[in-house]
Amino acid sequence: MKNDEKYRQLILEPIYVCKKYKPKMGQGIKEGFELEAFQKLYRADPFYSWFGLYNPLMYAAHKAAGGMTSIYRQIGIGCERLFRQILIDELELSPDDANWSYEVKTAAGKTRTLHLDGRIPIESIKNSERKKIVRDWIERAASDVGVAKPVIRTLSGVVFEVRQGYKSKDSKRQNADIANATTAYVNTYLPCIAVLSNQIDNDIQTRYRMEKWTVITGTIGGDNDLRSIYDFMREVVGYDLAGFFERNSDILRKELDSVLRSLLEVKN
Repeated sequence: MKNDEKYRQLILEPIYVCKKYKPKMGQGIKEGFELEAFQKLYRADPFYSWFGLYNPLMYAAHKAAGGMTSIYRQIGIGCERLFRQILIDELELSPDDANWSYEVKTAAGKTRTLHLDGRIPIESIKNSERKKIVRDWIERAASDVGVAKPVIRTLSGVVFEVRQGYKSKDSKRQNADIANATTAYVNTYLPCIAVLSNQIDNDIQTRYRMEKWTVITGTIGGDNDLRSIYDFMREVVGYDLAGFFERNSDILRKELDSVLRSLLEVKN
């Protein structure tokens, strides 16, 4: 509980960004439209004007729709930051230890840096007992998705892609993740997707596991650290993440309610 305030801020700071969200209306304007500018734009369009689409309620609907997407995105960003910080605090890792990136060449010959959301290098863990627990989990997780024993023996750690949920069936996103897995194994890391909710399609889970990704999701009560991120965090990392969310649920709900109300307002 000593880190609750710090962890709450890691989750909430990205969400507060949503209060400033304004719809861009497909115009490519970085700062988005205020109500008055939206009405001016729609009144000037004869077709939209005939339908009365300049109605302030229409602006509120656009603001809410885009804002909802922004909320999911910002919660995801907060979860990434929280997850990394817990790894740093509980396993006594450095920020460099807890981050992982690699470079690829694009079709145009340029170098692009790709990042995953967290890393646990076994040898960087200070506590010998915790190091053994992590090593054992990596071996069990790799075996669970069918990694060959000679490959398992080479694994030096685990890298994570952290999501609040995974609702999309975007094949481009999936293919990029699969490419990340290949690179992770080349660099002797087990790739793991950590989803804090249960919002992930079964077909996606199956595909990822077939591609040798470990997938842990937001299940509670199953006592299975190979399937539940909350069991993994408690048993392997040593931090009760579900307990953190339960303790702070009232504050998180209150702050999110404030953000939602600001998105649903009709005024500028």
